[in-house]
Amino acid sequence: MASDGAFRCEVEHLPEDENGNKVVKVLCHGRLIAENAAQVKDTVRPLLEAHGRIIVDLGDVSYLDSSGLGALVGLKVSALKQGLCILEFENMTPRVMELLKLSNLTKILSS
Repeated sequence: MASDGAFRCEVEHLPEDENGNKVVKVLCHGRLIAENAAQVKDTVRPLLEAHGRIIVDLGDVSYLDSSGLGALVGLKVSALKQGLCILEFENMTPRVMELLKLSNLTKILSS
C-alpha cells in the first residue's frame, strides 16, 4: 500500500477460468473514500462491458467510507443489470467486513 494511504487500482489480466471466462483482477490499495471513489468505478466499469469474470481484490484497502462502499455496491448492481459478467470481491479485511455487516451488505458483496 502507498505509505500515504492514497488510493490506487492495478488491473491484472489472468488466464481464463475453468468455464472459459476471461478473468481480470483489480487490485485496490489505500483508502477508498469519497475523494477517490470515482477511481474504482472508472477502472471497473469498462471491464464490465468486456464480460467474463472480474475480481476486485480489497486486501490492501486500509479504510472504506460510505462513498467507497457506495461505489462497490453501484458496480455490483451494474454487473447484475448487465448480466454478462461475474463481479466478485475478495480478500476483504476485517475492517471492511465489519462495515459490510453493519450496513447489511455482506451477502451482496462477499464472494
